[in-house]
Amino acid sequence: MDNYLEYEVKEEDNLGRIDKFISEIDKDLSRTTIKKLIEDSKLLINESKIKPSYKVKVGDLIEILEVDFTEREITPTKMDLDIVYEDDDLLVVNKPSGLVVHPAPGHYQDTLVNGLMYHMTSLSNLNGNTRPGIVHRIDKDTSGLLMVAKNNKAHMILSEELKKKKTKREYIALVEGVIKNMRGKINAPIGRSKNNRLKMDVIASGKTAVTHFEVLETFEENTLIKCVLETGRTHQIRVHMAYIKHPIVGDFIYGSSKVNEFGQYLHAKTLGFTHPTKKEFMQFDSELPKEFNDLLNTLKK
Repeated sequence: MDNYLEYEVKEEDNLGRIDKFISEIDKDLSRTTIKKLIEDSKLLINESKIKPSYKVKVGDLIEILEVDFTEREITPTKMDLDIVYEDDDLLVVNKPSGLVVHPAPGHYQDTLVNGLMYHMTSLSNLNGNTRPGIVHRIDKDTSGLLMVAKNNKAHMILSEELKKKKTKREYIALVEGVIKNMRGKINAPIGRSKNNRLKMDVIASGKTAVTHFEVLETFEENTLIKCVLETGRTHQIRVHMAYIKHPIVGDFIYGSSKVNEFGQYLHAKTLGFTHPTKKEFMQFDSELPKEFNDLLNTLKK
């Protein structure tokens, strides 16, 4: 499960006791709740347990692993969802770039989850109140296909298939520079960056991460590729492509691109999995976003 909160303390922050510091970051967390998180080892500083009296320092990485939001109400929001497939067990949705998948500190409304809750009344609750139905996720600025579970049985089966690396996930990406090899395999472990604790990086102590890529088209200063995930680490394709010096176009965190209105040119195009009830393999495909195609057409000219 992704962390509920990750935050690196900056020089301009108001330093002080951890409970006061966290309550200012997320006003929905009371000091009583924060104290309970510390006692339950769900609030860590630099990956270590702390006491409630701990005073934060510049550079500290604060992680909240989990919050029980039984009293929080996530508001269903009417939203134009691009639903590719739906039945009693699951649905497949095509997420646009710029849409956050689930509520998190500082962004509780207008997420995909808010839209899903308006669209239907039944979603799995294995990932808690803020992530109903969410089996896996893609970054805010990545577009493409996501599977959503309507009940816990479907959720467990789909999650298990992901763990066993049986889920088919293919992405289309536009990267900086011209890749000389027509295809390749990047096998490089990914973990938290030692220089910036909010970023991921290729490090020896990281978890196994494998990305396969194939060149689809080359341009003067860019390459269009297909990426197939063998593992599913946080920011995996973005980290791996930056690692081989071909970061995703539009990725201002791992590449040299500046922030743009569209996001990063990374699209989860194909999604395949075994249906939890029918036991049949199902595969879905999605078109590239208009902005993505527009840029490709510009590059071709």
